Amino acid sequence: MGWKIPSFALFCIFFAYYIYLPIPENIEERWKVGLITILTKFASLMNVLLENVGIMRYGQLFRIILAMDLTKPISDENLTVIDTDFSDIPVRLYLPTRKSERRRPAIIFIHGGAMTQGSCKLSSYDSLSRWTAKKLDAVVLGVDFRQAPQYLFPVPLEDCVFAVKFFLQDKILMKYGVDPTRICITGDSSGGLLATSVVYLLQNDPEFKDKIKAQALIYPVLQVFDTLVPSHQEYANGPFLTREMAIKLFCLSLTMDEALPQAMLRNQHMPEESRHLFKYVNWSVYLPEKYKKYHVYTEPTLGNLKSLHPLLVDSRLSPLVLNDSQLQTLPLTYILTCEHDLVRDDGLIYATRLQNVGVQVTHDHLEDGFHAAISLTGPPMYIQFGFKIRDKYICWLEENL
Repeated sequence: MGWKIPSFALFCIFFAYYIYLPIPENIEERWKVGLITILTKFASLMNVLLENVGIMRYGQLFRIILAMDLTKPISDENLTVIDTDFSDIPVRLYLPTRKSERRRPAIIFIHGGAMTQGSCKLSSYDSLSRWTAKKLDAVVLGVDFRQAPQYLFPVPLEDCVFAVKFFLQDKILMKYGVDPTRICITGDSSGGLLATSVVYLLQNDPEFKDKIKAQALIYPVLQVFDTLVPSHQEYANGPFLTREMAIKLFCLSLTMDEALPQAMLRNQHMPEESRHLFKYVNWSVYLPEKYKKYHVYTEPTLGNLKSLHPLLVDSRLSPLVLNDSQLQTLPLTYILTCEHDLVRDDGLIYATRLQNVGVQVTHDHLEDGFHAAISLTGPPMYIQFGFKIRDKYICWLEENL
């Protein structure tokens, strides 16, 4: 009996540590956001424990949980929903059923999840794609690219590029009644990274140049060079996405080397030969004054990581380091960022850089927002802020496609 009281006390202290999380006052449904953050943080801890005892790798528990949320391709009176594949790349198509006098716009959606988690078939993404197709009378294509750690980067990107090129064939566009002049590639979080990399690669492919009218990025991750930008420091503990969890998952898309996430957490992961590229991600130059606050820029320590990871300097993984002439090739762009978000500054810097080189950019910054809200609109939470993001995104697409 004597051990039960101290054990219970330790449990209460442990639980209180996870319960007490400073959720910003201006976030709606704070109790829901707090609960989601607690559960996510606890799941991350369980991932660490299961990895340490050798049961499964970090991230696998997340995948098991998310697999329970996958949906079937259910059609209704407004949409025909089809699961198919574009030469072995699984995709989901949402096709409006009513007849149209003209060919429809198309939205190609690439989901987030650090290239290690999730699917376009998750209930929240399925709902988003259904809503998009119905509201815009558009064909929507979700790409289910292969994921790490089984398939390391650049495989996820290569799958997306291949699926998009397949879709852009004249015979495929004709088959689905798509207007070839009204195509947009979109993505959230790491899906935003993949989306903008796909667009840039297509713009530099003579066969596909100018076939994408627009790109739309929802709280995108756009660089791995500097992991101590102000938003990384301010929102290291969330809400929802923590810095440690984000870095651990993202590193899994690159390597099994456990030294990389530790070095990235210290911001000491980049090689010496990356020095010339830091000018493109220098937040002290590109971040609006409002978001610099009390932070002082210090250049990351270079050359400390002994293992070589060439992909760290690859602009396909960090499109924010594309130079000005490369950025100029990008099409009409929508960027949505959230204030209470670990990766906020990536989107803010990208918007500034695109505007500086003359790309037409619409930037919505939501002061009451947090990362991944659009993927939390399904059961059981139904986060209302996610619907706010959805409506802004849909409104921009409606006006620009």
